[in-house]
Amino acid sequence: MKKAIISLGVIMFILLLSSCGKRETGQLTGVQDRPKWKGINPYGMVYIPSGYMQMGQDDNDMFHQYIKRPKAVSLSGFYMDDTEITNNEYRQFVYYVRDSIAHAIMDDYLPDDYDNEWIDWDVELDWSDEGLDEMFYQGDMMINGKKELNTRKLVYQYQWIDWQKAAHQDPDDLRSSLIHKEKVNIFPDTLVWIRDFAYSYNEPFTRNYFWHPAYDDYPVVGVNWNMAKAFNFWRTKLWDSFSGAEVNTEEFRLPIEAEWEWAARGGHERAAYPWGSYYVRNAKGCPLANFKPGRGNYGEDGGMITVKADAYFANDYGLYNMAGNVAEWTSTAYYNYGYQTEHDLNPNISYNARKDDPLALKRKVIRGGSWKDVYYYLQNGTRDYEFQDTTKSYIGFRSVLTFLGRSINDFN
Repeated sequence: MKKAIISLGVIMFILLLSSCGKRETGQLTGVQDRPKWKGINPYGMVYIPSGYMQMGQDDNDMFHQYIKRPKAVSLSGFYMDDTEITNNEYRQFVYYVRDSIAHAIMDDYLPDDYDNEWIDWDVELDWSDEGLDEMFYQGDMMINGKKELNTRKLVYQYQWIDWQKAAHQDPDDLRSSLIHKEKVNIFPDTLVWIRDFAYSYNEPFTRNYFWHPAYDDYPVVGVNWNMAKAFNFWRTKLWDSFSGAEVNTEEFRLPIEAEWEWAARGGHERAAYPWGSYYVRNAKGCPLANFKPGRGNYGEDGGMITVKADAYFANDYGLYNMAGNVAEWTSTAYYNYGYQTEHDLNPNISYNARKDDPLALKRKVIRGGSWKDVYYYLQNGTRDYEFQDTTKSYIGFRSVLTFLGRSINDFN
């Protein structure tokens, strides 16, 4: 009897110990069994530490002194693509949209436990199937009987939340009023090579720049601001679908203007260019970026138009072509006196213009200068703009991702 009592007591003691972590103790311990966070390491991106800088032109720029007065700002850490998004990277997005539309036409769906339907990506597409003919040019739209994809069909649909509106609206307002639905034709405008240059023979670029393997590693162009936003939303969904248990609530996005300038400086305070110098040529007189030298000697810097996205030397943060090659979209709305009104912590002015808005409200900041610009536009502090629904042969983009957790000394 004594042995039975002792054994029963041991069993109860073990059960009590095993249940300690699963019941309330009367103490403030926080919610247990939370996911562990050790940070992420996005492929193709480099970490840009948080910091403080004097934003704007470093030298006295008399013509723009009053529209971009220098401003002291602080930036949180973030990840940034080490190169501009290339043709081949953007083509992955184009193929996803193409294939998802084809699967939808063929009704290749699988239901889940909540009565939602998802594309069954395991089904192999048969592009010779007559059911997919609507995705190709037909009849008198065909050239020499060649089967070609109708790129106007490549429309990507997504939703985004207006956080600015959410912060200022009545809590009792419907949540649905914060959700915006977008439809964007995402195929690059290859005709920019003709449209941007009157009385020039650039048709070979129109036919080949986005498609030919020779240009796979060159920056994608002919992509407007709306298309860049759609790409980043898709890239976020791609990441989330394969990250598994990895916790990440942030989205890939375009950099705000201040983030772009901070990254371009590469830790060099007051330097005019990303490489830390006040000149666009080295001691031997060789150009240090892809721009328009002199009066138009385009090939002197090694590229007649764009060059590979990782050409030239990276800056001290490991970023390539932050000056020249292609100018880059930012998320910031362009206003002449924007610096004066922005906050000094992660400063930004955002505005999502509607189609019927005045042109002035569609201006978005572009940075870095391009292969066709003079060196003034390559300077770290120089800002310019383009309309968000406009495509150009000299504007591309790269993505950023906000770093979560400690930032200034996060690796110490």
